[in-house]
Amino acid sequence: MATTAAALAVQQDNLADLPGVARALMLSGKLTEKTASEINQRARSLRKPFIAELTGSGAVSASDLAHLLAQMFTAPLIDLAAIDPLRLQQDLVDPKICIDYQVLPLGKRNGRLLVATADPSNHEAAEQIKFTTQLGVEWIIAEYDKLSQLIAAQTKEYQSSTMGFSRSDYGDLDTVLAASAPGDTGMGAQDLGEGETSGEDVPVVKFFHKMLVDAIDMRASDLHFEPYEFSYRVRYRIDGELREIASPPPGIKETLASRIKVLSRLDIAEKRVPQDGRMKLRIAPDKVIDFRVSTLPTLFGEKIVIRILDPSSARMGIEALGYEPEEKQRLLDAIVRPYGMILVTGPTGSGKTVSLYSCLNLLNKPGVNISTAEDPSEINMPGVNQVNVNDKAGLTFAAALRAFLRQDPDIIMVGEIRDLETADIAIKAAQTGHLVLSTLHTNDAPSTLTRMRNMGIAPFNIASSVILITAQRLARRLCPQCKTPVNIPREALIEAGYDENELDGSWMPYGPVGCGACNNGYKGRVGIYQVMPITEALQRIILADGSALEIADQAKSEGVRSLRQSGLHKIKLGVTSLEEVLAVTNE
Repeated sequence: MATTAAALAVQQDNLADLPGVARALMLSGKLTEKTASEINQRARSLRKPFIAELTGSGAVSASDLAHLLAQMFTAPLIDLAAIDPLRLQQDLVDPKICIDYQVLPLGKRNGRLLVATADPSNHEAAEQIKFTTQLGVEWIIAEYDKLSQLIAAQTKEYQSSTMGFSRSDYGDLDTVLAASAPGDTGMGAQDLGEGETSGEDVPVVKFFHKMLVDAIDMRASDLHFEPYEFSYRVRYRIDGELREIASPPPGIKETLASRIKVLSRLDIAEKRVPQDGRMKLRIAPDKVIDFRVSTLPTLFGEKIVIRILDPSSARMGIEALGYEPEEKQRLLDAIVRPYGMILVTGPTGSGKTVSLYSCLNLLNKPGVNISTAEDPSEINMPGVNQVNVNDKAGLTFAAALRAFLRQDPDIIMVGEIRDLETADIAIKAAQTGHLVLSTLHTNDAPSTLTRMRNMGIAPFNIASSVILITAQRLARRLCPQCKTPVNIPREALIEAGYDENELDGSWMPYGPVGCGACNNGYKGRVGIYQVMPITEALQRIILADGSALEIADQAKSEGVRSLRQSGLHKIKLGVTSLEEVLAVTNE
């Protein structure tokens, strides 16, 4: 009796392991218990759905199975061959759910979702769809072979973006990790495809690789990985504008965040506070791209922004930045001075760092001692002593500057003057035989001087130390292949800032068109500059505690273009459009 009871218990356990469709077929007499168990075991060993093995083995045809299940579950039957795939709505259900459960949404009716399936007994699939869409599910029975083919076709784009990448897609990518956390000076080497990754993580690893490589190919400056409640998106900032590139399934957000944090040497267990890190990608034997990584906890996960820092951008030279000849000459005259302070101003993302490093690249010679303090250092330059400030450890801008002055420097670069203490030390350094380069966040060059005065710096110290101020903006550059002349009313040009005598018909404004080689008519960006040397006349105004308006009027009389005038000149040269100049300048 005990043996019979044990055998019965084992039999019941085996039946419990069978999927619902197998038990339904056994009840109808279409499948024996033995056959069902054998098919189920083969399906598990091959990691295939039970129905795929069932129909593939020939035990039951896909057509017979669909008709039988439609009768047993009293559900409508559909012939998918009569469906036009192009008319199906693509965003009703997450593609990952469609692939995992082999279901296909057909449409909505009366607040319910019509979903094609070959297995109406799959309650887990119904619950998952209901949870993610907040809609009830109405099953429509379809033949498994036709359904799987249609699902593959409908989710082809998703599968290629998350699972279809091979190592050959990236070329010979030799990747290494750089120091990530502030103050971490250790270096390690590791391929982005290596590390502790499970089989389930491989698609995420390849997806992340693809996003990095595509961002570099598309000349993006930043990648944004943004989680939301029911979606996840990846955006690139290209030529100053954000563009949505991919919408992977929300389920990858945790794995993707962990992957990025591992590569950046961040704490993967810490998800409550922002973190900053770095990594490197070698895309050619002589070309390495740096990435600055920033994480931010949000309501539905960690948003991650990756800034692409191309060291070669600092070696392009002053000519490539877009300075006009007279502006470039003023800057070159200032940086060869033995001492004094040069300030670059503008909003975040206006190219201040690249301008500073372009100057340092010209000054970087064997006989010169150059030290920089930044938060953090974005561009690595051999021959320059670069320091990352670390406020938590007490390594502030002011502390770094004090240390520099004890290291026999010739040139000092301070990432940003944020407070009176830093400004005071920088000015003293400029007054005692050092060339100091730094940045400030102000709207234009004249307002920089009054900003320093408001920080508490004495007018005498400003007048005796600052030798040149450059304000800058970045405007999108018109695509040279498709830009076209546009007719802009004379009144609009005058309102923008042109003088009557400039509108003599000798030039024509251009506008964007759009072609395969550009981004909506624009390709790359160009700098708009206001380069203001501090002359004796300006020094007198500073000493008299003059206003920004007085300084601006004097600079204008000395031939210094405002940012708007510099932008209008770029329009006359056909470099950018009126819309761009009006968007990035304010007068």
